[in-house]
Amino acid sequence: MTKEDRDIQRKLKVLRHAEKTGDASKACRQFDVGRSSFCRWKAAYEQRGEAGLINAKPIPLHPVNQTLPEIVEKVLYLRSKYHLGSIRIVWYLARYHGITISDAGVTRSLRRNRI
Repeated sequence: MTKEDRDIQRKLKVLRHAEKTGDASKACRQFDVGRSSFCRWKAAYEQRGEAGLINAKPIPLHPVNQTLPEIVEKVLYLRSKYHLGSIRIVWYLARYHGITISDAGVTRSLRRNRI
């Protein structure tokens, strides 16, 4: 039995005990589970069944505010070709390409690509 299966079985045990006794607060105290977690598990179980009880990552795979790949490509090109620093890359992109990006965004892009 994997860790994921054990988590699902534990959550099911708490949900079934609460349903059997009719008292969710008592079940939460008995199993040392927060009430908000219990409510989240119950809603997920009612919507998707056991698949809803699987622990999912709290963040999306592709963050919305991540720098676009085309901009990162330009940043990497300017850094490798002209050896410009973050602020000069920001200035260059704003002046000649009309791209607005912060110097922290440039630095993050460079670090992410190990430059």
